[in-house]
Amino acid sequence: MQIYNQILSQIQSGSFQVGDKLPAERELCEQFGVSRAPIRQALSALELNGMIYSRQGEGVFVKSNQIASDTSQAAIFFDSISPEDIVEVRMNIEPVIVRFAAQRATDEDIDDLRATIKQMEEETKAGVYVPETDEKLHCGIAKASRNDLFINLMAAISNAMKQQEMWTFIRDRTVTRPDYRDVNFKEHQLLIQAIANHDEQEAVEIMTNHMQNLYDRYWRD
Repeated sequence: MQIYNQILSQIQSGSFQVGDKLPAERELCEQFGVSRAPIRQALSALELNGMIYSRQGEGVFVKSNQIASDTSQAAIFFDSISPEDIVEVRMNIEPVIVRFAAQRATDEDIDDLRATIKQMEEETKAGVYVPETDEKLHCGIAKASRNDLFINLMAAISNAMKQQEMWTFIRDRTVTRPDYRDVNFKEHQLLIQAIANHDEQEAVEIMTNHMQNLYDRYWRD
């Protein structure tokens, strides 16, 4: 919150004018003496409030010096679950879910997962990342676990991500990029194959690595 307020104050005071480019994330990290995670959260909140916008490959620019009227000091952002918290939960729970999916997946479950991964493959070849397909795959894995609590938990996580506009901001910097998009598909492809083979150990290892890679893509260099 302190970083958000300081950058907001610089914009509102005129230190950064509308149209100005903000310092790069690395410079902001050095300025505030923090890692990239809190910087990205602060920038996400500022974009959500209509203060800044990003241009792919160019940087982040000041859009307005007034907070959008339908928000109040990023209350929507800070009163909700943070993206980092969501990723942290997924890192710990999804390897458990996939273990049960590899044990219990029926032929119908596997057919559904293969259909979804085929859809993701076509999207990847077309040069697009569709978050709904990614969501469908992970919820399909939960369904294959045959555990209603896992199914409802993944649905709740997906809904939280849909309600947070900051995820679009985060994705623009990560999985929508060609290099990350291709890797993301390959990780999912290996994951579905392990489930189809009912190989619990392989599925858990792949999911664990996928979740760690997701964390690294979102919060690290």
